[in-house]
Amino acid sequence: MSDEQTDTGTGWPQPAGPARPGGPAGEPDPRPDAPDPDELSPLAPQGPAEREPVDEPAVEPVDDGATVDLSAVPRSGEPVVGSDGLGEPVGESAAPAAAAGRSRWSTAGVMIAALLALLGFTLVVQLKTTSTDPTLGATRQEDLVRILSDLDARENRLQQDIRALEDSQRQLRSGEQGRQAALDEATRRADELGILAGTLPAVGPGLTVRFDAGAKPISANRVLDAVQELRGAGAEAMQISGADGASVRIIASTYFLDGDNGSLVVEGRRLTAPFTITVIGDPATMRTALNIPGGVVASVRGVGGNVTFGEREVAEVSALHVPIKLEHARPVS
Repeated sequence: MSDEQTDTGTGWPQPAGPARPGGPAGEPDPRPDAPDPDELSPLAPQGPAEREPVDEPAVEPVDDGATVDLSAVPRSGEPVVGSDGLGEPVGESAAPAAAAGRSRWSTAGVMIAALLALLGFTLVVQLKTTSTDPTLGATRQEDLVRILSDLDARENRLQQDIRALEDSQRQLRSGEQGRQAALDEATRRADELGILAGTLPAVGPGLTVRFDAGAKPISANRVLDAVQELRGAGAEAMQISGADGASVRIIASTYFLDGDNGSLVVEGRRLTAPFTITVIGDPATMRTALNIPGGVVASVRGVGGNVTFGEREVAEVSALHVPIKLEHARPVS
């Protein structure tokens, strides 16, 4: 530094000239109204009261009554910080990106809604398909209750049979009474098998079912359907009779054929209409089985015929079947 410049203490060189009042550099000015040397420095920090006022952006009202702080609105070219912390410039490049994002989210929402609707429709169709029974769906509530009661009664009878067989087994193993118990059990089983085979007559509570032909004769298939429904409802013995009084015992091997002039051939014997089936079993259960919608009664009445029922406290099945002669089968020794 040359001799013509002096140090003012602020870091800025000052040309040589008359000395300021107050003495050499670095000493305070003794004048009472002298300004502070720090205030003269352009690098000295200024206090809050000495800073220049800054124009604050005004808050302008909007149409819906809310206010928008315009200071928070970024200027063109300034970065906008999103949820990921990264800034993107606001302007021509930000608007297409926001529009593309909205379009992408709206398309994804439509696809998700369509998939959910398709899934719901599939579930509803599957539930309706699996829970709908064409036969039981049209059955009345009282008929369903009666069928359920009949099934419970059959279960109780089977439980009683199981207990009876267990008692017979214990008696057969009891010693002195074993021989007589074995003989009684064999007799009882022979009677049951004789009724099932049609070689013995049977009596008991039951039902008579009469088939009257209409415009079309009663076919063999209709009669066979009735026999199968009665067996499924717990029938224990059956016979079929024609208008001339002839009767044929119905067993497991009985067959039915259509004859001439509306007649029916049963086990090789010709029967004339109308036909009457006498069956031993629970009357209410068997009648309900034949009256199920779409069953035997509905099919016969659909071709102009009619089916009538008659409950019997004591029904008699007297027709007998000739014992089958076995040619090949023999008891196991």
